Amino acid sequence: MKKIVMTGGGTAGHVTPNLALLPYLKEAGFEVHYIGSYTGIEKKLVEHAGVTYYGISSGKLRRYHDWKNFTDPFRVIKGFSEANQLLKHLQPDIVFSKGGFVSVPVVMAAARQHVPAIIHESDMTPGLANKLAIPFASKVCCNFPETMKYLPAGKAMHTGSPIRKELFSGSKEAGLSFTGFNNEKPVILIMGGSIGSKFINNAVWSSLDTLLQDFQIVHLVGKGNINNDLTGKTGYQQYEFISEQLNDVFAMTDLMISRAGANSISEILALKIPNILIPLSAAASRGDQILNAESYEKQGFSTVLQEEELTGDILVKSVKDVYKRRDEIKEKMASSHLLDANTTIMNLISELCG
Repeated sequence: MKKIVMTGGGTAGHVTPNLALLPYLKEAGFEVHYIGSYTGIEKKLVEHAGVTYYGISSGKLRRYHDWKNFTDPFRVIKGFSEANQLLKHLQPDIVFSKGGFVSVPVVMAAARQHVPAIIHESDMTPGLANKLAIPFASKVCCNFPETMKYLPAGKAMHTGSPIRKELFSGSKEAGLSFTGFNNEKPVILIMGGSIGSKFINNAVWSSLDTLLQDFQIVHLVGKGNINNDLTGKTGYQQYEFISEQLNDVFAMTDLMISRAGANSISEILALKIPNILIPLSAAASRGDQILNAESYEKQGFSTVLQEEELTGDILVKSVKDVYKRRDEIKEKMASSHLLDANTTIMNLISELCG
């Protein structure tokens, strides 16, 4: 039996593509292990998926001044030592990394142990963690064709992003039953990222009565952001997050409003849902979501609104415009030559395993 170690963490976006590959790895007969941080979001997600999980020490490499910049290098060194020992013990045939700072010592340890490592970069430009790990990797997969120019020519492969198989098996009827909605009005699904977005939430709430005249709304507000004043409002359902029923909710969705994280927009494209993207601002990030959104807008898949300019009125106007053009948008998405990332990456894994 072949053995693979997966790594990646810090945000759900550094875990979800790994989990998307799990069924394919198991079908191919791989024994799967996962290395993440001791307490990161990845631990709960991976253990819930039934995969053996190992925690290592993890630091964060910041671009800004913080006193932890003086102590975290020692955590990274400790993490490398722990990863090195784990790989010696596990003796995997290959390592697959989705990025995040915890992945850097694992990819470096793989090089030390002469184990081939594949890195996957979802965003338009590589993040700092992946930039540090790329010299130690055998191959680097990317989601956007534009990313190829930022990667070493001998290592880069445009594969697209792994998509969870279960997202395509949703039931519209089950989604309507879960939310208590009906077939009389189209459905908008609003997602503000794993922790929610006050910008998006406030814009939706300020325009809610107008939107509910023509639509039913499922609103994922993020942990701790439920608006109790709106509980029980007809045609509106809010949740902190949805897990098991998400594929059914996707199946009944006619239009999405979403952040522009690479994994989220890859799933939106794969499901061919007309959408409005509201990327995380450059003031709160390295600007990768803005680049992701611009690429999708240029290809005709999305309408982009900047959160600094977001108001309820602008949101309502954009929703009406996108819904009016929904068939045109779906046609463009259908002709996008979406890559079968799951198959391409599995073939690469098998090839590097020998």
